[in-house]
Amino acid sequence: MKVLVACEFSGIVREAFRKQGHDAWSCDLYPTEIDGPHIRDDVLRHLDENWDLMIAHPPCTHLAASGRAWFKDKPYRQKLALEFVEQLLNAPIPKIALENPISVISTKIRKPDQIIQPWQFGHIDRKAIRLSLQQLPKLTPTYIEPIENRKEVSHHQSASYVRWKRRSRFFSGIADAMAYQWGWLSVIRE
Repeated sequence: MKVLVACEFSGIVREAFRKQGHDAWSCDLYPTEIDGPHIRDDVLRHLDENWDLMIAHPPCTHLAASGRAWFKDKPYRQKLALEFVEQLLNAPIPKIALENPISVISTKIRKPDQIIQPWQFGHIDRKAIRLSLQQLPKLTPTYIEPIENRKEVSHHQSASYVRWKRRSRFFSGIADAMAYQWGWLSVIRE
């Protein structure tokens, strides 16, 4: 399967799909942190390249509910961010998963099909992640961390100029679940 991982510099989701034997590429304005097939460009220029599946991680800076106190100061930037999300969701790709934290996407574009937590996939983090799914089933949790281990790790990172980068890295346990569950389903259906 030919997979596009949109707005990913870390390479985590791309590599999860490659481990399952898929032709997976990441695309971001930033260089990749893990060597592998990566397009350093605006992803909108690459949506019509015959992908079978796209996992999209649009930037949440102007969308996340956690930043709602600043929404009044950036209506134009939020409008552009929502237009970007709509372009990703309307891409000519049969299977699409759009990932974002709890955000205005729910009220301005569409409600999520699924809300997951990293602790359902072997991580201790508590961080609600919404998934908008097209032609894909909901993810099944793979390993649920005991309740006493769960923490808001991402939320409590110290302030720095790279905090956004640390907080935007995706969780490998969820990436592995996506690659295994969605990768195998696509092979069975084809």
